[in-house]
Amino acid sequence: MMLQLYGNPRSRAMRCLWMLEEMGEPYQLIEKSTRADDLQSAEYLRLNPNARIPTLVDGEVVLWESMAINLYLAQKHEGPMHCAGPEVLGLAAQWSFWAVLEMEALLLDLLLHRAVLPEFARDASYAERDELLLRKPLGVLNDALVGHEYLVGNSFTVADLNVASILVWGKMARLDMSTLSEATRWLDGCLARSAYGRVRDRTSGK
Repeated sequence: MMLQLYGNPRSRAMRCLWMLEEMGEPYQLIEKSTRADDLQSAEYLRLNPNARIPTLVDGEVVLWESMAINLYLAQKHEGPMHCAGPEVLGLAAQWSFWAVLEMEALLLDLLLHRAVLPEFARDASYAERDELLLRKPLGVLNDALVGHEYLVGNSFTVADLNVASILVWGKMARLDMSTLSEATRWLDGCLARSAYGRVRDRTSGK
């Protein structure tokens, strides 16, 4: 049965779409918005009782949480994104959870106060605080990439994809990464990948 992903490319489902595009596996995107009426149907709640997106259906397996979905896909499916061993999967999980815990909330808040909220509701002091608090985790990322093209091993893995998918928000929020040459090089390389380009084009309606 074809993989099915519930969500839309303007949500956290974007990173799952990117993963599916990298894998080259056939899949079906079932469009779901973040509106309550779109997620509160009895049918959808049976799949995801949290009434959130994304949700992956792979035969009898139903998964939610975007990072878990991507780690599952990397472990199960052969191909360019397959985790070659437990150490690769462990490091990918490490970087994925780290990015969620150390950066995601700060980047989302920065994005809100730089781009999403109407002008009158934005607070520059919030954005400055977010940038300040992001310096430490961004420094950790930058140091980890010194002498390394990728976060794990010698090729692009789900670790790179999951962390880059969070830092996309920083790009949109004009996050200052001018002193982070290694992280900037790595992120630009991740976002130049053709699979990400296909998802980005879908987001912009191309």
